[in-house]
Amino acid sequence: MVLALLLAVSAQAAGAGPLRDRLREIRAERQASAAPGEANLPSGAQHLGNIAYGSHPAQRFDVYLPARTEAAPVIFVVHGGAWKWGDKEMGRVVDAKVARWVSRGFILVSTNYRMLPDAAPDAQLQDVARALAVAQDKAPSWGGDPQRFVLMGHSAGAHLVALLGAAPRYTGEPGLRPVIGTVALDSAAMDVTAIMNHRHLPLYDAPFGKDPVYWQAMSPIQALAPGAAPLLSVCSTRRDDSCLQADLFAARAGQLGVRAEVLREDLSHGDINAQLGQPGAYTSAVERFLGSLDNGIARRLQ
Repeated sequence: MVLALLLAVSAQAAGAGPLRDRLREIRAERQASAAPGEANLPSGAQHLGNIAYGSHPAQRFDVYLPARTEAAPVIFVVHGGAWKWGDKEMGRVVDAKVARWVSRGFILVSTNYRMLPDAAPDAQLQDVARALAVAQDKAPSWGGDPQRFVLMGHSAGAHLVALLGAAPRYTGEPGLRPVIGTVALDSAAMDVTAIMNHRHLPLYDAPFGKDPVYWQAMSPIQALAPGAAPLLSVCSTRRDDSCLQADLFAARAGQLGVRAEVLREDLSHGDINAQLGQPGAYTSAVERFLGSLDNGIARRLQ
């Protein structure tokens, strides 16, 4: 009963949020996607570009290697863009993250995937799973540890990594190893069914359509199962729907014995992505979560 009430409140808030501000952020995100940035590589770091994990031109990822690698943990990044635009090289996706974590001995992988109208979210999820499996397979050749991958995604990418982290066997991707944690950066799509059953932003119509069965299949909260990787949801307090959806996911995770945390930040949707990795309380809070996943990660972050 409590969960049902929260679902209703969440859906209502999603429709009643600051629509004008959200649409402005969407336009800014789309404009940023048209101008990929060049990550500021730390001294001695190496950039391996456009590694193929499939035959489609969008099925490519970039790898950023630290100067020295030895069983390095890997942060696997998935860009956002309303499921229909975005790029793995966008400055707000990689620049601050590479500068912060590659300099501390992490490998960072940033992936592209097929997007609307060519590929719906289920196909995008399959792409992300395949990219992850290929990166895990190649990790030892980079000096990385395939057993210490952390998923990280923003916006639509946060939805995809939350779904993959909640149910890694959902895709059936051969060779896919479990990840040790997931960081979802400002996803408001943890419960797609709740969104689509109430007044919502038009941007959700193209990716999720009109089929309630599909809504449920694409909802991380529905896919969540015991044994899922720990998840940190970072949500913008300037968007009612994002934090409410994060709270819903965390409540469901608690019922299943899965660790899920919510980090509220007074930042815009775009800045939650762009400012992660910059020195400050926000990055430190995310690093506390990362350090809690693995002692070796904690040592690299000291």
